[in-house]
Amino acid sequence: MTLKVACPHCNKEVIWQPENTFRPFCSERCKLIDLGDWAAENHKISQPIQGNTAISEEMLDALEDEFLQHNKFFVEPE
Repeated sequence: MTLKVACPHCNKEVIWQPENTFRPFCSERCKLIDLGDWAAENHKISQPIQGNTAISEEMLDALEDEFLQHNKFFVEPE
């Protein structure tokens, strides 16, 4: 099955495959336009920055465990 996605800039249909070096964009042009928009601060993360919340050891341990589960290359060899 071939996965097809819309280019985030121009909405042209893009086939998602390793050979497409610009994915999810259709071309280098669309990729660079999007990068320029981020650099010019035309795109923003909608979630507000969280205030100073105290982080407990339990919270840090849970975050570390979750990170290591999704990033197996950090696990030491047995």
